[in-house]
Amino acid sequence: MRRLLALLGLPLVVTAAGCAPAGSDPAGPTAGGSPSAGGSSASAPDHRWEAFDQRAAEVAGAWRPDPVWSTGYVPLQHATVLTGDPGFNAHTKAAFQAGWYSDQVELPANRPAAGTIRFPDGTMTVPLLSAAEAYRQLDQGDPPPCEGRPKVPGPTVEPGPDGSVGSPVATACIPLTVTAVKLGTASVRTSRGVADVPAWLFTVEELTAPVARLAVAPSAVTAPKDPQPPTGPAPGDIVGAVDLVAVEDARLTVRLGVGACDTGITPLVQERPDVVVVGGRVIRSTGACIAMLKLEPVTVTLKAPLGARPVLDVVSGAPLLLDGR
Repeated sequence: MRRLLALLGLPLVVTAAGCAPAGSDPAGPTAGGSPSAGGSSASAPDHRWEAFDQRAAEVAGAWRPDPVWSTGYVPLQHATVLTGDPGFNAHTKAAFQAGWYSDQVELPANRPAAGTIRFPDGTMTVPLLSAAEAYRQLDQGDPPPCEGRPKVPGPTVEPGPDGSVGSPVATACIPLTVTAVKLGTASVRTSRGVADVPAWLFTVEELTAPVARLAVAPSAVTAPKDPQPPTGPAPGDIVGAVDLVAVEDARLTVRLGVGACDTGITPLVQERPDVVVVGGRVIRSTGACIAMLKLEPVTVTLKAPLGARPVLDVVSGAPLLLDGR
């Protein structure tokens, strides 16, 4: 499987303005809030979030992007992109997340001519991968043997005259079927904002929208730089963010890495003109608990649309990648 982390819990929602909303003084008061409190204000600061605010201020202050951040191609999103509503069911979603594919079409091995990335602030000409190369990156192998499970998705047979107890109900171990491919573009979050990036669009028989694999050759891709975290560990009740799940203007959904027995999970955000820092606060369990990391999806709302600002993790200082898989 792609991840061994447990995905438990429903999203939490909080409207929180950071210590410096776009256009305001970065030294202003913090407003990190919980769903019930609704955040603090300049007249009534919430001292419960001071540890987060201090750590977030250190992370934001240490952020020093390289020149390529504003001149090159630095993707802040996974290279496999859904181009629309895929119409997932349990079977196809599991296959997509695991990267199980079966090609039923000839995949051109020749690289096409250079393509163009269109940023909000300009364009960039880049070399491209072939469809065959992109497919090899897309395909993560075959499904494992699943004894006792169906080879193809089908209806569950309920106990009764025509069925029996123990009929297979688990997800079928099947790959997604690629039936066509063409060169197109996909919208991708980058260090220069959302860009139209050349991509190979794979038509999948079981899905209602093509799966895109970004076609830019590795020589033209710059990875986000290594983070510069603050000195010293984060406070014990502060947890970091693992990735971005969705960006909708000023609304961000992130996944926090929390303990299996943590409670009182509260998303926190500090918003500045150039960066946004996210994380959370938890109440740690004092009793015995399994040592397992849990990914908790939470939502925060900024005072201004995110735009091209990077979203940084409050623990590591690293920019978060958008991963909607």
